[in-house]
Amino acid sequence: MTPANRGLAPDEAAARLTRDGPNELRQRPPTPAWRVVVRQFESPLVLILLAAVVISAAVGDLTDAVAITVIVALNAIIGFAQERRAERAMAALRAMTAPRATLRRGGELLAVPAREVVVGDVLVLQAGDVVAADARVLTSNALATNEAALTGESLPVAKQRREGPEAGDLAERRGSVFMGTAIAGGTGEAVVEAIGMATELGQIAELLVEDSDDSTPLQRRLATVSRMLLVVCVVLVACVAGLGALRGMGWEELLMASVSMAVAAVPEGLLAIITIALALGMQRMAARQVLVRRLAAVETLGSVTVICTDKTGTLTTGIMSVRELWTPEGEASEHALLYGAAACCDAELGAASSGPGDDEAETEAGTGDTTELAILRAARARGIEQAEIDRERPRLAEAPFSPERRRMSVTRGSADPASSSAPTLWIKGAVEVIAERLHDRERAAPELLARAEDMAARGLRVLAVAIGEGEDEQELELLGLIGLADPPRELARQAIAGARAAGVRTVMITGDHPVTAAAIARELGLIDASTPAEDREGLVRARTTAAHKTEIVKELREAGEVVAMTGDGVNDAPAIRAADVGLAMGKTATEVTREASDIVLTDDDLSKVLDAIREGRVIYQNIKKAVVYLLSGNFSELVIMLVAAAMGMPFPLLPLHLLWINLVTEPLPGLALVVDPPDDDVLRSPPRDPDEPLLGGREWSIIVATALVQTVVGFGVYYWALELDGRPLVEARSLAFTTVVCSELLRSFAFRSPRRLLWQIGALRNLGLAAVVGVSLVLQLALFQLPLTRELFGLGVLSWAEIGVVVAISFIPVSVLELSKVVAQVIRWARAR
Repeated sequence: MTPANRGLAPDEAAARLTRDGPNELRQRPPTPAWRVVVRQFESPLVLILLAAVVISAAVGDLTDAVAITVIVALNAIIGFAQERRAERAMAALRAMTAPRATLRRGGELLAVPAREVVVGDVLVLQAGDVVAADARVLTSNALATNEAALTGESLPVAKQRREGPEAGDLAERRGSVFMGTAIAGGTGEAVVEAIGMATELGQIAELLVEDSDDSTPLQRRLATVSRMLLVVCVVLVACVAGLGALRGMGWEELLMASVSMAVAAVPEGLLAIITIALALGMQRMAARQVLVRRLAAVETLGSVTVICTDKTGTLTTGIMSVRELWTPEGEASEHALLYGAAACCDAELGAASSGPGDDEAETEAGTGDTTELAILRAARARGIEQAEIDRERPRLAEAPFSPERRRMSVTRGSADPASSSAPTLWIKGAVEVIAERLHDRERAAPELLARAEDMAARGLRVLAVAIGEGEDEQELELLGLIGLADPPRELARQAIAGARAAGVRTVMITGDHPVTAAAIARELGLIDASTPAEDREGLVRARTTAAHKTEIVKELREAGEVVAMTGDGVNDAPAIRAADVGLAMGKTATEVTREASDIVLTDDDLSKVLDAIREGRVIYQNIKKAVVYLLSGNFSELVIMLVAAAMGMPFPLLPLHLLWINLVTEPLPGLALVVDPPDDDVLRSPPRDPDEPLLGGREWSIIVATALVQTVVGFGVYYWALELDGRPLVEARSLAFTTVVCSELLRSFAFRSPRRLLWQIGALRNLGLAAVVGVSLVLQLALFQLPLTRELFGLGVLSWAEIGVVVAISFIPVSVLELSKVVAQVIRWARAR
């Protein structure tokens, strides 16, 4: 045993452990709970609501203060629960590392906790082990590792002895093994070169703990609207205060006016409506096997302009299969080719059982090399069973595959003792290795190599299979070539086509070789012969590491794209976290990838991303409807109060009236609007511009026009009752209050579509809206029937005739809005002619 293979002396290992620290991933210090709580109150809209709470409490209006506080608290609780994703991702990443490792120290074998492994230790590796640290291979006996989760490479990687430093892409470092990967086969020893955060897995952990902007497009747009509302609120309150001072109002009356204006300006029900809209969308997506871990991600999907996706396990099945066969004699010899390949396999295939799946592939379980399992599945499809080969032609000798030999051979004899036939040698391996051993290599080798090159250019891994006699493995007869690959998912192909129709680009980001990546991209319809070279480079990114993937996502976001990233491996987790929306492929995803994601696709179907994008677009459209509906009501209330102050009249609406409108009568129709059925063409239009504001010029014109119409109706009734008809203030306020409530409820029907009339979109498609409007009207009228509520709200007694007149007048705003749509449609029709 050489000194290097004896391993470290125990005392030297202890000294290094003290010097370098434990072999574990560093944990990011958790954010203090108090800081997480404070973070939930940084939104301008929340600050406005808190100001309303303080003012209401200061004037003794505890009912208003309690109601608004409940809304703010609910929002904070939801936000607090979402803040722990990064910590959970790190915990899951640490759980991937090996709990124990087998070492050679001082010439003795020891099993120690993985955290006690130090640089210089010699790891003893065998099939099934999880590698405890990054290490240089000292010895290899058919040693192979599964690095798919780290590099995206779907095939086991054969490892060989390495003497000096090793550079190049991670997937091409054949002389190294890496922390967190699994030994797929063989045995070997390796000397540790890096531990903990210095490992490749540690570098991914560093990417996960980087700070990122987790705000969504909707949150940013709402913040803009909230800041605008804050400015409007301050300006209008100042105007009312100034007008009141000019009229000689006392400070108590001025304070009450300010409270009224503040309550009127703030859409108290908006946060609750948005939260409920996202929660309902989450439930609908769960029914489609899409699990949402972060509410705001539902809406963000509607803004997605680019889908970045890993290849292995996402666009492809993640299971190797035989894609192509070639023999010198044509299809007639394919049976012999598969028989010879199956005779030269160490893997064992389980019992056949057809399983569901988008590729209708068999799902036999098996043990051993994935390439050999693919060969055995193809052989079984031709009626060739490995057990029958073993029974008829038992093994006599074998020479296993090794990186040096680049081939495997098995010698089999006859099960019949009376047989005089010579033992047969079957061999499979690298094409160039088999080609130089053919008995007619000068004639056959050129065609063989040309065929293999053509298959490799199409992204296939090519194996040659031959038959012969003797132990020298010479003078072989070629049986043919087998092309293997991880096949694309049919549903992924459909999803890419659907995304393109929806105006969403798909970018493949993979650790695979560029040739393999390009071949899969062509099969998926991601690129074709007409795709310009620069576009191909943008759509297919090969040989990427975890850091590369993260940088690609960040570059796209900096360019103004809204990015969704899908994947299943550890190397995908940082990019998934860096994206606007991170999606984990649930069946094959590692735990760390799930924890870093916003959404989990439980059946690994990429087409579910389109379902989620559709749901996100619908939710955004409906939230916009609700925001425009709520703000037009709030602005009309503000203008009514401002006009009264300007005319020196008592306020038509008390603070409790405004809170009733903003918390009860308006939010219910708003909730019905956010669940409005979608238009049929929602996925046939391009994604909205990421820079598009929530409220553009068209939306503001609707808000202003609606507010003016409703002001004319609401204040008109108040002015008539108080000034022209000489009614008591309490009756005038009762009439104005009821008019405002009824008109806001009825005009909700006009907000289902900004362009189409109610009958054009289907009045019966949203029965929930009709129900909540009816219930809200009943609640409003019930306030006048009970003495307790009349006293609490400061209302008078209205006759049923007066109520009927008020309801009839309340149809004016919705009628004006619907008539404006008719005029707009006529104008569009005239321009189109």
